[in-house]
Amino acid sequence: MKDAIVKAFEESIRVKQAFLHDHLEMLTQVIDVIVAAFRNGNKLLLFGNGGSAADAQHIAAEFTNRFRIERPPLPALALTTDTSALTAIANDYDFAQVFVKQLQALGRAGDVAMAISTSGNSPNVLAAVETCKKLKIATVGLTGGTGGKMVGKVDYLLCVAASRDTARIQETHILIDHVICEMVDQKLFPA
Repeated sequence: MKDAIVKAFEESIRVKQAFLHDHLEMLTQVIDVIVAAFRNGNKLLLFGNGGSAADAQHIAAEFTNRFRIERPPLPALALTTDTSALTAIANDYDFAQVFVKQLQALGRAGDVAMAISTSGNSPNVLAAVETCKKLKIATVGLTGGTGGKMVGKVDYLLCVAASRDTARIQETHILIDHVICEMVDQKLFPA
């Protein structure tokens, strides 16, 4: 059992290091895009399914409350948390529309959307990305493995390509998100 535990930790570390090696420049661009959106009075909209939905909610809370420093709340919204909207849209239209309809209601040109899908193939996430294009909302894609169908569809792709294991991808996604939170805070509210 101890060997399996050590192996899991080592694999998680390896995947994170590979991501950083491959995507440091893109990650800095994403941070700058989010900073610019907040400075211009725009918001961050986050969405995904399952664990990615939980990550969307988690990161939205880090921005609207605080992350590591005391600062004013920042406008971030997880489109995964309104059960009435989610179930009404899924019931009346289709589950692929649950984020689309919310983006049409809440999204504005200049906003940034963070689309989270470990496979890059979630139909509702991909439909939302297409809607963002029409609304002139910048898109950041967090995915893993090959990147799936999300490749070429988002403005900024952060793909955890060193793994196809959902757990390792999600562990890296949350680190990416925490780094984004910390760097956005540092840029907007320098000490």
